[in-house]
Amino acid sequence: MARRLPSDPPVIPGFSPVHVLGSGGFADVFLYEQDMPRRQVAVKVLLDEVVDDRVRQMFQAEANLMARLSTHPSILTVFQASIAADGRPYLVMELCSSSLSERYRREPVPVSEVLSIGVRIGSALETAHREGVLHRDVKPSNILRTAYGNPVLSDFGIAATIGSADPDEPVGMSIPWSAPEVLGDESRGTIQSEVYSLAATVWSLLAGRSPFEVRGGKNTAADLMDRIDKGGVKPTGRTDVPPSLERLLATAMSRRASSRPATVMELVRGFQQVEAELGLPQTPADVAVESWAVATPSSEGDRTVVRALQAPSRVGGRRRTRRAVQGGTSVGVQSVGTVHRTGSATRVRRRDRSTLVWVGAAGAVVVAALAVVSVLLVTRTGTGSIPSVSDVEARAGADSVSFSWSDPGLRAGDTYVITSDGATSQQTGTTFVVSGEAGAEQCVTVAVNRDGKTGAASAEQCGTIGGAG
Repeated sequence: MARRLPSDPPVIPGFSPVHVLGSGGFADVFLYEQDMPRRQVAVKVLLDEVVDDRVRQMFQAEANLMARLSTHPSILTVFQASIAADGRPYLVMELCSSSLSERYRREPVPVSEVLSIGVRIGSALETAHREGVLHRDVKPSNILRTAYGNPVLSDFGIAATIGSADPDEPVGMSIPWSAPEVLGDESRGTIQSEVYSLAATVWSLLAGRSPFEVRGGKNTAADLMDRIDKGGVKPTGRTDVPPSLERLLATAMSRRASSRPATVMELVRGFQQVEAELGLPQTPADVAVESWAVATPSSEGDRTVVRALQAPSRVGGRRRTRRAVQGGTSVGVQSVGTVHRTGSATRVRRRDRSTLVWVGAAGAVVVAALAVVSVLLVTRTGTGSIPSVSDVEARAGADSVSFSWSDPGLRAGDTYVITSDGATSQQTGTTFVVSGEAGAEQCVTVAVNRDGKTGAASAEQCGTIGGAG
């Protein structure tokens, strides 16, 4: 079948079309240059022949969903959405590269890079799941690269609400990376089917082909569906892929959904454990786990109250600045820092702050004090029954420091929370590696998180890269 020609780019006020970037079954993507602020953007435009009321509703849902999720550093950023003068809906997005989808078939992608991609995209999926949304089309071509080389998840066009069972709701899928229960119409998509798709995507990036594709053999849709239904994915065939990673991927692609990790976060922790096993720096997983203090003006206009807001924050590493959407009442967001304990002393490390509400000097002091109290309460409440780590040891290497400790009695679902230089990371393994330049001192504390609450942290343990182990 001959491929169709792309449609003409619509006239969008404030944007100038440059050229077409790609074409799909329902939309074209164009490169535009925005007049103010001056930047290049990707604009997804629905095809005129597919636009009807239902498609418009789906497109609007995708725009709203991506706008809600795109503050996550591993989800494609959406700038705006509207309807062009010719009636076609469009979405203005961050300009990214699709080079990864071509590269993995052309050359081996390093195991370290694939693990990092798995953690970052997994954290994006976990964030969507916590918002009650399934992506339903996780595959290599939907992982794009930002201008800084960071992977981001794109195309929530066929996303669905978790638990949705609308028989009239269209279901899209990409056969090579879809779970067998989805291909067999046994399910319209679950968290476990997303676990399967992420594992199949990571397997593909390692092997250079989809999991059930046979090089030189028949790979029609029917052939692939038959092999996927039978299950039993084979190893990637790469000698540099550790057996632990092969086992993890095979488990996550089990024929029976109940045999897979229960959440994407469990799979992400597995990737992080393999990183630790290989002596690699652990990739941070960005998920919503902390309560932030938010100051909002009261009805009188001059009083300030503090309320808790669940906001995405990075579990390890530094995060992209959170963008606030203004409309109606302005909202001020202030990050007051992370509480650290060293012995009996308590200190507060302050991070960057972004304040959108102007308050009096005295009011600002009250807000900051209340915010610190709220963070202390979150940290201290309900920690009595949570085990603590007391034996962290540091072993210095030429370009890293490896920290290890004994299991104090973790239960299923518990994780370790490692704090290093103000950043936190969660994992289930008892080894944590920090890399850097020779002579740099690296320090960590380790605590246990149980049922969303973090217990008391260990004493701070430090090691110097290149120093004596």
